[in-house]
Amino acid sequence: MYGLSGNIAKTPPLDADGLLPPADYELSFEELRNSILVVGPGDEIESSSWDRPWREQLVRNLEVLTRQLWQVGIQEVFADGSFAEDQDHPNDIDGYFVCDLRPLMTGELARKLNLLDPAKVWTWDPASRKPYRGYPKRQLPMWHQYRVELYPHVPGLGIGSGILDKFGNELEFPSAFRQCRRNGKPRGIVKIKYGGQL
Repeated sequence: MYGLSGNIAKTPPLDADGLLPPADYELSFEELRNSILVVGPGDEIESSSWDRPWREQLVRNLEVLTRQLWQVGIQEVFADGSFAEDQDHPNDIDGYFVCDLRPLMTGELARKLNLLDPAKVWTWDPASRKPYRGYPKRQLPMWHQYRVELYPHVPGLGIGSGILDKFGNELEFPSAFRQCRRNGKPRGIVKIKYGGQL
């Protein structure tokens, strides 16, 4: 569907369904900014509606939140959503990060993150979700501020994502984020290359 050009970094062309091919792609933020997910298709005619400035803004916002996670000791952050598809103007970036249960359940994790974030967006409390014009789903504070939603994942805990597979089974975050919501097909995901506590 899309050809690679000299400025495309470490990601293959989107597949025939317009999805990042299934795999984990470990990218730094610089590599992500230079990937097909931001730069878009190489064909100027085909990509005339590709909203590169918006995708660049989403990556900047993701970087803000990821650096906050790094500062509290979280190293594994994954990102995708409609951003990992051929949508010219994706709504947002969805993703998850790997964390331990105790700081998550005690609220320590959200407290530490909110000390770093000026808008205090770190919460996953359903009561914190607010409507946004034109969207049927209520959104978390981090979505309203950054148009990014990152969810905690505790490996082995078996917490569902609320996303169902084609058989109606609830998926955990790693599985849920590796499939397209519109057609259930497998999709690739970006693993942010850990950059340390910067």
